[in-house]
Amino acid sequence: MDWRTVTFDWNRARAFLVTAEEGSLSAAAKALGISQPTLGRQVAGLEQELSTALFERGSRGLELTQHGLELLDYVRAMGDAANSLSLAAAGRATSIEGEIAISASEITAAYILPPILKKLRCQYPGIRVSLVASNEASDLRRRAADIAIRNFRPTQPDLIARKVGRFSATLYGTSDLVSHRPEDCQKAGYIGFVSDNERYMSALAARGIALNEESFSVKTDSHLVHWEMTRLGLGIGMVPTDIGDAESTLERAFPDTEFGGDVWLVSHRELRMNLRVRTVFDYLADELGAYFQRTDSSRS
Repeated sequence: MDWRTVTFDWNRARAFLVTAEEGSLSAAAKALGISQPTLGRQVAGLEQELSTALFERGSRGLELTQHGLELLDYVRAMGDAANSLSLAAAGRATSIEGEIAISASEITAAYILPPILKKLRCQYPGIRVSLVASNEASDLRRRAADIAIRNFRPTQPDLIARKVGRFSATLYGTSDLVSHRPEDCQKAGYIGFVSDNERYMSALAARGIALNEESFSVKTDSHLVHWEMTRLGLGIGMVPTDIGDAESTLERAFPDTEFGGDVWLVSHRELRMNLRVRTVFDYLADELGAYFQRTDSSRS
């Protein structure tokens, strides 16, 4: 390869890629942890090096030019290669001490993980945990987290997963909303989801609970807010059974109906060669396995 033909700064190429994916200079600067003026100079420098405009100001903000679109796939390939190099290097780490990022849903992060992480802290005081509480699946391939707890099995070949148990959830309401008569529960107000309510209604309909948009008195995409509104009686909401059954003010709206699925612990294959990640992964697998075994036994 004639390296003299590579005439641009690879850091500037990264600035271009992140700006294109984030959609604005401010968001890209935040993602990279640098100032917006610095990022702007990097993008402008790449445009000067390549003698082409990569972005233009449009009615919806910053938009890629035709040349920018044509170059984006090449720069994405560079970004994926750089990420693979970073993962491979991180996978060789042999120290227990250091940072580790764990991604989990809001409910799991708030109600299941704190006592588990407290024990982890006592056992491995040199490990510093960043807990990402999000109901969106973190992109492990882009290092959004080192380990994720998910309610679905990943299909990507470069991710590894271990099943740690099964979750169970059902509909709960305060006693004034729930009379244990299905016809009355159908008339009560429900708590729905802003972004995915149609799929939620389809899942309920498959269990014989037919609702429409008018059935929902309030919606939220936050599972913690959903739980709090259910607890305070704003409507009938979907709650994990181990949490809902422990709340004395709530009753099951449909006692014979439960929803559930498998819980998976996931990490990138490269990171499993990292002693710290492997240690935490195995620790979480044991602790979560014991937790879900207890909750399964309590439901039996």
